[in-house]
Amino acid sequence: MERILREEASPLLNSILNSPEQYQYQIIYTEINRDKHNKPSFKYYHYNTDRERYFYPASTVKLPTVLAALEKINTLKINGLNKYSVMLTDSAYSGQTPVFKDSSSASQLPSIAHYIKKIFLVSDNDAYNRLYEFNGQQYLNETLWEKGYKDMRIVKRFIPLREDQNRHTNPIRFFKDNKLVYDQGAQFNQIAFDFSKEAKVGKGYVKGKELVNEPMDFTRHNRFPLEDQQQMLQSLMFPGSTSKKDFNLSEEDYKFLYTCMSQLPSQSIYPKYDGKEFFDSYARFFMYRDCKRPVPSNLRIFNKAGWSYGFLTDNCYIADMENKVEFMLTAVIYANKDDILNDDKYDYEEVGYPFFHEVGEIIYKHELQRKRKHKPDFSFGE
Repeated sequence: MERILREEASPLLNSILNSPEQYQYQIIYTEINRDKHNKPSFKYYHYNTDRERYFYPASTVKLPTVLAALEKINTLKINGLNKYSVMLTDSAYSGQTPVFKDSSSASQLPSIAHYIKKIFLVSDNDAYNRLYEFNGQQYLNETLWEKGYKDMRIVKRFIPLREDQNRHTNPIRFFKDNKLVYDQGAQFNQIAFDFSKEAKVGKGYVKGKELVNEPMDFTRHNRFPLEDQQQMLQSLMFPGSTSKKDFNLSEEDYKFLYTCMSQLPSQSIYPKYDGKEFFDSYARFFMYRDCKRPVPSNLRIFNKAGWSYGFLTDNCYIADMENKVEFMLTAVIYANKDDILNDDKYDYEEVGYPFFHEVGEIIYKHELQRKRKHKPDFSFGE
């Protein structure tokens, strides 16, 4: 993969690749080949990957949170309870907030399905918080570990809360046809997490209005290694193809997720988004985010990106329906030249997005030229 990238790299990309300590980038390129029965096989190319090196996963943790929520519904097997049921969230502990309506949905009411749509369309933080609360911290993490993702943890909502507040999650009621079908009481996580691996980033950070001249401590934050991100997306797009356990999803769940993951903000009516703020490549870093180009109609990009504290991450499966090309790309970069965190001064536009644009373009061009014995037959559950 280094040879492929270096042969086509611009001076900017070469300068990034020459500075692995500064940019802390990791890249996984997954080559997909089909046999005559359309069964896929996978070949992995790693560049500078290190699952022990911490990076802040930001919104990439929304994908496992979505999958765990859908599995929970399917496991409960309660008549009338599904992802479309009306979901009313109450509050029962400090820091919690209730939700009884959602003006962005057609019904004006919240549901798990609508939260999932918002998560994939524009990476909505409140939608993630509500699914985190439905899962409960203990169920969410035990489910991920049981699937084989032993090194990951999700311990925080995306609002400033203490550790005990994140361990407590809200009471939630579900309704169908105005009838209560499931009443989930407030939950509290009693299991202990392994925080023995120290994770510190940067040379300083801003706290309030003060600069603290020491690394920012992420030891007790969310953790989601890059290899696990790639394997989770592969497991979703190609069930049964990884050593991890698949999530318990129905055929309809898969179709729903594939639609939500590849839908663009401009294609959505509920919710309706301002195209200037939420342009189509808003949450798609590879190839399109830096120049805000529209995603071509022949490409479907199934992904979950994340960005915060100078870290940019994207995990995607790209299918070119016209040219019969498919591959996966998963990468993270630390775009923070001054190495100060939480100051809202990051190098996303100058370094981060161009990095994803160029790596994506080079691999896509390589894939267009790569010979395949059998071209993929795309169906995506349709």
